[in-house]
Amino acid sequence: MPVKQTYIGRFAPSPTGPLHLGSLYTALAGFLQARSQQGQWLLRIDDLDTPRNIKGAADTILKTLEIFGLHWDGNVYYQSHKREEYEAILNELKNNERVYPCTCSRKELSHLPAKQALPDIYPGICRDKQAPAGAPHALRVKTDHCIISFQDDLQGLISANLAERHGDFILKRKDRIIAYQLAVVIDDHRQNITHVVRGSDLLDSTPKQIFLQQQLEWPAPGYMHVPILVDRQGYKLSKQTFAQAVDLKTPHQVIFQLLSLLKQKPPAELQQAPAAELLGWAQNHWNPAPLKNLRAISP
Repeated sequence: MPVKQTYIGRFAPSPTGPLHLGSLYTALAGFLQARSQQGQWLLRIDDLDTPRNIKGAADTILKTLEIFGLHWDGNVYYQSHKREEYEAILNELKNNERVYPCTCSRKELSHLPAKQALPDIYPGICRDKQAPAGAPHALRVKTDHCIISFQDDLQGLISANLAERHGDFILKRKDRIIAYQLAVVIDDHRQNITHVVRGSDLLDSTPKQIFLQQQLEWPAPGYMHVPILVDRQGYKLSKQTFAQAVDLKTPHQVIFQLLSLLKQKPPAELQQAPAAELLGWAQNHWNPAPLKNLRAISP
C-alpha cells in the first residue's frame, strides 16, 4: 500500500509593510488547507527584492501571524540567507546553456514595433547576440513552444505556451537581484513544499515556475490559487493600492470576516468567540470547494 505523502505548505510574504486584509486572507486559506490535511505550514520571508523591503516589516509580519493564531512550523526561512544557493542553481542553468545575458532596457523594448514587443512577451533580441564585456545585463531563460499544463485545485486545468505568452523571461535582474520566478522554485524545492496555496494573481506565473522545475528535473507541487480580495473599483487589495494594515486589536472579528470571505459560513454564535476557537472550528470544517473558479472577491 503506497505511503501517503506528508502535506507541506507555506506562506511567503514580502517585508514591504504590514499584512493587510488580502495577505492575511491568503495566509488563512493556506493555514487551514495545511491543518485540514494534518500537514505542516511553513513561513518564508521573501526579502530578496531589497529596494522594496521596509525595516522592521518582517518582525511585524511574524507578530501579526502570532496574534491571529496562525502559528507556523519550524524556523522562519529568509530568502536573503540563501543567495549562494540561487547563484549555484543559476550557474547550473548557464552550464547547460539554458540562460543568456540580455542588455535590453525597458525603454528600448517599449520602442519596438508592436509585432515585435507584445505586452509581457520578450521577442528574443539578445538570445543569439554576444553581450559586450562588462555591459550591465539581465539573465533570461530560453523558452520554447512547449505547452505547460497543470490542474489547479480551484481554477481547473490551466495551459500556457510559454514562448507565445511570455517569451524568454528574466531569472536575474540587471541590478543583480535574483528574480522571483527562479527564487520561488528553488525555495519550494529546498523546503520540500508539496502544495502551494496563493492568490489567483499569481496564476500566470505558475507555468513559468513549472517550466523551471522541468529544466531542473524537480517535481512540481500541487497548486491551489484562491480568489484575491479586490476593492470597489476591482483593484487587488495591496500596498500599492494603499490597503490598510489589519486591526490587531480585534483578531476574532477579523478572523470571522475572513472566514466569511472564504465562503466557510461560520455560525453566527461564534461571532464573538476567541480567535483560537474560531480557528479550531475552521480547521474542522474547512472546505475550499465554494471558491472554485472564482478569481476575485470584494469584501
